[in-house]
Parts: sequence; C-alpha cells; structure tokens
Amino acid sequence: MYIRGDHAELVVGGRLDVRSAADARTVLHSAVDDGAGDLVLDLSELDSWDATGLGVIMGAHRRAGRCGRRLVLRDVPPQMQRLLVATRLHRILAIEGGIGVESLPRV
Repeated sequence: MYIRGDHAELVVGGRLDVRSAADARTVLHSAVDDGAGDLVLDLSELDSWDATGLGVIMGAHRRAGRCGRRLVLRDVPPQMQRLLVATRLHRILAIEGGIGVESLPRV
C-alpha cells in the first residue's frame, strides 16, 4: 500500500488491508488534521481493501467531520463500489460523481 499527496488530495494505491491499516490511518489522520476544506482520496490505483481498510476510511471520514472537513472519495474502482453499496456506506460517504448502483455489474 502507498499513499502520496498532501493535506488536500491523496492517492491511495495497492492493497488497503489489515497489514497496511496502521500506516494508512497515520497518514490519513495527519492529512485531516493538517488541512482545511475537502480531503479528496483518489482510489483509482487501489487494488483492493478488506474490512479493516474500509474501517480506516470510515475512521478518517469521522475524524474529518469532527474537524469540520469532508472526506471525498474519487475514482472508486467498481469492485469497491459494490462493497460500498452492499454495506450501504455509499449513503454516508461523499463519493465524487456518486455511484450508479444500477450500472454496477452483478457478482
């Protein structure tokens, strides 16, 4: 897993899972604490995430809200969009462009 960017926009790539969760949490929390306005997470290079990785995203979302910021997900890969829909988190998280639920392929 890697994260590059600044306090306004971060690109997350690789696997966001139990092994990378602690490092990702540290980077995301620092970005939330050090910036202002929306924090955009570009997920176009993310290969996969597990429940722990999704928990890191939700934790960053909550922390951003407490800091008066908004976490915005950009370019969410289709398989991760399906997970957000299945868990109904697409209703809570800000997703740039939204998710076209009807256009997602069935699994």
